[in-house]
Amino acid sequence: MDGTMGLRALLCVYLASLLVLQAVPTQGSPTGRPKVSKAVDGVTIRSLKVNCKVTSRFAHYVITSQVVNNADEAREVAFDVEIPKTAFISDFAITADGNAFIGDIKDKVSAWKQYRKAAVSGENAGLVRASGRTMEQFAIYLNIGPRSKATFRLTYEEVLKRRLKQYDIVIKVKPKQLVQHFEIDVDIFEPQGISKLDAQASFLSKELASQLIQKSFSGKKGHVLFRPTVGQQQSCPTCSTSLLNGDFKVTYDVNRDQLCDLLVANNHFAHFFAPQNLTNLNKNVVFVIDISTSMEGQKVKQTKEALLKILGDIRPGDYFDLVLFGSEVQSWRGSLVQASPANLRAAQDFVRRFFLAGATNLNGGLLRGIEILNQAQGSLPELSNHASILIMLTDGEPTEGVTDRSQILENVRNAIRGRFPLYNLGFGHDVDFNFLEVMSMENNGRAQRIYEDHDATQQLQGFYDQVANPLLVDVELLYPPDTVSALTQHRHKQYYEGSEIMVAGRIADHKLGSFKADVLARGGQEFKTTCLVDEGEMKKLLQERGHMLENHVERLWAYLTIQELLAKRMKLEGKEKADLTAKALQMSLAYQFVTPLTSMTIRGMADQDGLEPVIDKPPEDSLPLEMLGNRKTFMLSALQPSPTRSSSNIQQLPNQVTGVDTDPHFLIHVPQTKDTLCFNINEEPGVVLSLVQDLDTGFSVNGQLIGNKARSPGQQEGTYFGRLGISNPATGFRLEVTPQNITLNPGSGGPVFSWKDQASLRQHEVVVTINRKRNLVVSVEDGGTFEVVLHRVWKGSAVTQDFLGFYVLDSHRMSAWTHGLLGQFFHPFDYKVSDPHPGSDPTKTDATMVVKGHQLTVTRGLQKDYSKDPQHGAEVTCWFVHNNGAGLIDGVYTDYIVPDIF
Repeated sequence: MDGTMGLRALLCVYLASLLVLQAVPTQGSPTGRPKVSKAVDGVTIRSLKVNCKVTSRFAHYVITSQVVNNADEAREVAFDVEIPKTAFISDFAITADGNAFIGDIKDKVSAWKQYRKAAVSGENAGLVRASGRTMEQFAIYLNIGPRSKATFRLTYEEVLKRRLKQYDIVIKVKPKQLVQHFEIDVDIFEPQGISKLDAQASFLSKELASQLIQKSFSGKKGHVLFRPTVGQQQSCPTCSTSLLNGDFKVTYDVNRDQLCDLLVANNHFAHFFAPQNLTNLNKNVVFVIDISTSMEGQKVKQTKEALLKILGDIRPGDYFDLVLFGSEVQSWRGSLVQASPANLRAAQDFVRRFFLAGATNLNGGLLRGIEILNQAQGSLPELSNHASILIMLTDGEPTEGVTDRSQILENVRNAIRGRFPLYNLGFGHDVDFNFLEVMSMENNGRAQRIYEDHDATQQLQGFYDQVANPLLVDVELLYPPDTVSALTQHRHKQYYEGSEIMVAGRIADHKLGSFKADVLARGGQEFKTTCLVDEGEMKKLLQERGHMLENHVERLWAYLTIQELLAKRMKLEGKEKADLTAKALQMSLAYQFVTPLTSMTIRGMADQDGLEPVIDKPPEDSLPLEMLGNRKTFMLSALQPSPTRSSSNIQQLPNQVTGVDTDPHFLIHVPQTKDTLCFNINEEPGVVLSLVQDLDTGFSVNGQLIGNKARSPGQQEGTYFGRLGISNPATGFRLEVTPQNITLNPGSGGPVFSWKDQASLRQHEVVVTINRKRNLVVSVEDGGTFEVVLHRVWKGSAVTQDFLGFYVLDSHRMSAWTHGLLGQFFHPFDYKVSDPHPGSDPTKTDATMVVKGHQLTVTRGLQKDYSKDPQHGAEVTCWFVHNNGAGLIDGVYTDYIVPDIF
């Protein structure tokens, strides 16, 4: 296999972030997972870097690793990553042997259609689903040729949830060899200001951590850097093994001086609610415990240990009871009693003495617990202001009494009637966890799996600690209905100390002035506050964080919305479930997330059967990788890799052009359909529009409109691009292009060229080629290739001043975070055109287009592509989307107006 590359697709996904790279020889490798080997096999990890950027709780991670094969024969390496179960992968790319292989996110049905055809005897083709406690595992194996290198780049995103008064960023580290360039870089930006920040590594002593981990925070910004040298990675001074094996954990919290924390950007908002200095509410809590015989052994021992500890922590003002269910149902007192020292001692004695008996009467146990809480609220007025909580633990499925799951769900719903939350704890892997999740969701709570392990007692205690101190009940975050839409969950039964309520949504156009948030709740007394947007502060934040802030707020909203839609669909059936699934799928595709409804295929890689590897999100109940046994794996070879950035490759794709030209007409070529879409933007001269914005690298292209100097009375003013700004902040590169001059690094005394010059310039990773009186080409290493076309007017032309056209010649290496009026179309998207018919102009055809969840009327027409012939252009047939691209572009066109070309 010399000179070729292969993949063994074990594409899966696990909660923090484990990095494993393994190197083994191709020759003689046994089938299955390769053995771990050191650099003596000729493969070294040259670099392994984790970059995490957090903006207002939204975390964006990029893991990049480069491996080098120094041997004279092919070698196999593995790239293993553990990411949060709550995270979504958004991009993956491999560069090896000079070829780039890019991930494509599409709906799961399309991605797996060919695999179902290839499946034999029910086996999965090319995918192993692997899941751990809080992790999902992604693993891919690659053969790299002799004396060559491979680079892996994985991007994933998550929203950080506040638990026990802090946010946790956990990165699991396990390179299995010494790494020449190892780095973890965490950048945090929180508009409220950071109140504390710490970083520790489980594989470092506190003393060593203080020497090797740099951490600092001031105001809104925090930074953590871990960059050990090869010597500092050694497990001992003379060892060739690495001590990097465990968790790297960053914890932080934000200032809570203000009750209001509203963030608004790009017609979206995020509202964070976590008030401080509130009095703890007393609570009414009933524990409903499974004592069926399947709980024998360690389970019942650990459950008793946890209950004894929890009872020891209950506050004197709380009221409680215990319900046990096996074949029969029994309660300790049958009614709530105060947590006096005497009652707590008696309850602990009861816990120590109870024994297991019979089957699993889950329905009976729950209804008894609900009855105790309902009776207390109805008959004891002094308890009505307490926060009531029901906590149930089981290790199996209902086998006694009512066993029909739908009937149990209905019984519990009707008994609780929204009065208090139900928290379900599923012990082990034999429970129907989906059933417990649906039940909790329907009753304002949540479910958590307790894993059978030595620390199960701590898992139970840890869950209780999160709900032990309720501060508010019946919390509502309300917004003007004519101002907002697409709200995430904004009503919560209870708010607990150390947590945070997060709401996001869209703000209607021109409604920011009337946007506000009213918060209503009950605590020790009625709680009410109104939050307004500080527009001056928001402008400062946008100046500090720019488009990254705008993009993070919108993606935070999308992330929360998709998570909630996926949760809600679990409890629906029929058309309701189908509609919700379609909405979640549409958003997953629009925002390029790998979710349970989407899959990522890797373009250009296939096995002998022509199948591409697939990256999938495993179900909650899938087994850990090491427990999977005989899994189907296969080798892949490079077939039709993604095009590189050479001019020859660009010329091979003459029709695949995306760009904007003339008045301004946007042309979007869609390779999947071999068709083109087009739209206009009608704006005033002077307006600057965002054309391309890569939020990962900061690379951007913005264009300023100019108007027609002279026009006939009553004629609509045409606008054209008269000024372009191309910027790559990573290298300090800036290029200003007008029809008169081309200026490198304007404002810094950079050289100025005219269109009469013929020149080629290079600054760091950017090459600019000026072709006299015709065009210029900008090529960005590990980025894109772009063309600016010069249009000179002539006597008698309808256009009275020179203008520019802008074209994207190659974009496949731009990140999944690329946006803008053109940049958003660098990522695959689906649309369907149907019902062609004569339009209002009988010479043109109208049709119906379904795209991004919108149904649009489009018109078949002609536009001109000047990328190859700036003087005459080439006609392109396209489907024209009316009303400034409404429905095709994300948001509305005014979202893309920016203050300056840089």
